[in-house]
Amino acid sequence: MADTLAKDFLKGGEFLIRPVEMDEVFTPEDFSEEQRMMAQATTDFIEKEVLPHRERFENKDYAFTEEIMKKAGELGLLGISVPEAYGGLGMDFNTSMLVCDRISGVSGSLSTAFGAHTGIGTLPILLYGNEDQRQKYLPGLATGELMGAYCLTEPGAGSDANSGKTKAELSADGKTYKINGQKIWISNAGFADVFTVFARIESDQYLTAFIVEKGNPGMSFGEEENKLGIRASSTRQVFFNDCEVDASALLGERNGGFKIAMNSLNYGRIKLAVACMDAARRVITHSVSYANERKQFGVAISSFGALQFKMAEMLTRTWVAEGAVYRAGQDIENHIIRLQEQGMEPKIAKLKGVEEYAIECAILKVLGSEVGSYVSDEGLQMYGGMGYSADAPLEAAYRDVRIARIYEGTNEINRLHSVAMLLKKALKGEMDLMTPAMAVAGELMDIPSFDTPDYSVLFTEEKEIIVKLKKSVLMVAGKAVETFGMNLEDEQEIIMNAADMLIEIYAAESGILRAEKVVKNKGEENASIEIDMARLYLHNAMENVGRAGREAIYSFADGDEQRMMLMGLKRFTKAANPLNVKELRRRIAAKLIEENKYPF
Repeated sequence: MADTLAKDFLKGGEFLIRPVEMDEVFTPEDFSEEQRMMAQATTDFIEKEVLPHRERFENKDYAFTEEIMKKAGELGLLGISVPEAYGGLGMDFNTSMLVCDRISGVSGSLSTAFGAHTGIGTLPILLYGNEDQRQKYLPGLATGELMGAYCLTEPGAGSDANSGKTKAELSADGKTYKINGQKIWISNAGFADVFTVFARIESDQYLTAFIVEKGNPGMSFGEEENKLGIRASSTRQVFFNDCEVDASALLGERNGGFKIAMNSLNYGRIKLAVACMDAARRVITHSVSYANERKQFGVAISSFGALQFKMAEMLTRTWVAEGAVYRAGQDIENHIIRLQEQGMEPKIAKLKGVEEYAIECAILKVLGSEVGSYVSDEGLQMYGGMGYSADAPLEAAYRDVRIARIYEGTNEINRLHSVAMLLKKALKGEMDLMTPAMAVAGELMDIPSFDTPDYSVLFTEEKEIIVKLKKSVLMVAGKAVETFGMNLEDEQEIIMNAADMLIEIYAAESGILRAEKVVKNKGEENASIEIDMARLYLHNAMENVGRAGREAIYSFADGDEQRMMLMGLKRFTKAANPLNVKELRRRIAAKLIEENKYPF
């Protein structure tokens, strides 16, 4: 732990400009025995209480969702992040990630209810509440005696959260507020007891948050929304008509609601990413099992190369994304510890710990949700017509995962946000992007080196490729900033290209470092499939970074400058020793077919 907490720790976003070594990152193989036991206890709960009743979620049994949430509370699963002083288990951030992962695999309805309650339903009070508020609400939220919800989104205020029209008017004697307005898409609204509500006081620049309790006569609710997926997740409109709350219900500071909302979203983004992992694993297990049993042309369809391609990609992307989310999760936890050791109050440290890695949270929200979507889509395709039937497990998984690309900030917003935050860090002097970007620009003018590294050392070439991929995004983003200046925010297509490059680089690097750690612990021969998956993902990342980079360059450069940048991009996205990816995929698929389940 001492090395992890060193002063020169890798700050949020710095993966782009610094080499990262294996020992600097956490991987799922590093979980302690206690953490593994917690994960297994969660899985056992899901297998016993949820899996046998999966159809109840699809039949919109909202009462069953509430019942399971209460049982999860009795087991302590709702209080993982709540300090022991308030009735929770007070476990670390990555353990809370692990529980979120394992509880979310069978039903998107339960995953949404759990995420809404433990995240945006509880965290604002935990992180911003005063002592009276924390004592009053946290014990019940930790045990499931109280259920939480979060009222931010409005008909005219989705991605632009601060544009909400809900108003809070302070009484003449300063003792109460009256809240008037409308909120939509409120998860857990049908059974929540405690609502964090965002409203604007007078003509304040920013929103303010309030705690509103169920039963308040000024609150009313719409009918349950009829949704494509997450069917038994309670989702209602909430109306406030002269909803009177005591002045002590104000959460945090006046004008501080937008900050609460944004910091809550940082938590929510990385938690959503990890919530997609077990669902992907279960889809992979269903798909390979079906492919091994299903016979066509006299053989199991798992023997066909076209399906082995799908299986290898599904397994690889899930394994890499899993490594990436837990890498960032431990970075967050390490920073929380670091700040507390420096004397920071625990709740402030938790806020700052996640805030430091807000770029990674945005990246991983996109990565996790899109890997989940890819896996469910390809899994359904492997089932063929049977996959389209509601009697098969893939149909619900396909519908449930679709929302993951929308809530906690759409993937488009998160792509834009990741690059904007990176540039903001540079402008504030928190990260030196210009020096490496200028170095890359200078390198384009140089004659390429023809020195050949010692590729006999495992992952030498792969790490060299990672360095070059980082140069490619520095080249593209650096030139885009130089070209557009402050107007770059109007060039969303180019920002999206840069974000795609960032996401692929973080994921590919995470895959290489995870595989390297496995090799260290198991030996190269016993880690052959992990090596193959890391290499396959890196191959795909090179192709995707090249495509996104070309689109960006075509968008703002021309003439000799364009030709030079395209030549540089080609150099940065080219491997010295191209791989036979067909054979890589066949070996990866063979492992999955042999195990007949997600094997890691």
